[in-house]
Amino acid sequence: MLELSYTLLLIVLLAIIIWTLNSTMKTNKVSLTKRKRLIAITLGGIFTWLIVQFFIFKTGFYSDTSLPPRLPLMMIFPLFLFTGIFLYQNRNHALLNAIPIHIPIAYQSFRAFIEVLFYFTFLKGILPIQVTFEGANYDVLLGISAIFVGYYAYYSKKASIQKLILWNVIGIGVVAFAAFTFITSFYMSSFWNNATISQEFIQFPYLLLPAFFMPSAIFMHVLSIIQLRNKLSLQNNSYTTSKIKHIPL
Repeated sequence: MLELSYTLLLIVLLAIIIWTLNSTMKTNKVSLTKRKRLIAITLGGIFTWLIVQFFIFKTGFYSDTSLPPRLPLMMIFPLFLFTGIFLYQNRNHALLNAIPIHIPIAYQSFRAFIEVLFYFTFLKGILPIQVTFEGANYDVLLGISAIFVGYYAYYSKKASIQKLILWNVIGIGVVAFAAFTFITSFYMSSFWNNATISQEFIQFPYLLLPAFFMPSAIFMHVLSIIQLRNKLSLQNNSYTTSKIKHIPL
């Protein structure tokens, strides 16, 4: 049941991503053919990545706990690189900026649910306590806050863009610290008094954490920051234009 819960969470998040893409494109009158093509590319890319990672896992490559750390280098770093390059190149793309700003924020609420899964995984003896909310992982607080911050971004007409950007920056910091906790628990367990992650965690569906869950959280944070910065820039330009128009001659 625990393993199934990880898989079900993946399915739910993929459904949210596809629904968001489709509804945004539909609202902006993108043709059905183009919508289907982009959704197929998105799903195809995600599943191709997961299949590749599954076959790498089957070779036993990730079971080696020697340095340099294989999981971060082969699974996490490539997705962070993709996030940076893809979002930077498309930072002004109409589709990305048409996504309602509350959705990438509210998406982060999944982190509260996954923290519950971590706790039960700890009870099963697979994870050490420091990677749960009873230890040094504070991701559950960010996940809970995402519900309220997303609500604020959706309903407040005067939502502070600067505050939303700050929340996203804090969220990235929380992800980074959680990643540090996991990586050191697996590769440098002496840092946590030898409380290490079991080899049982280095298999699917648990590997969905570094292969999808954590990178998707970073992707949504960066996307949200780009959206908010673009919106702030647009507001500043409108304000400047308005002031120029009202300068008495």
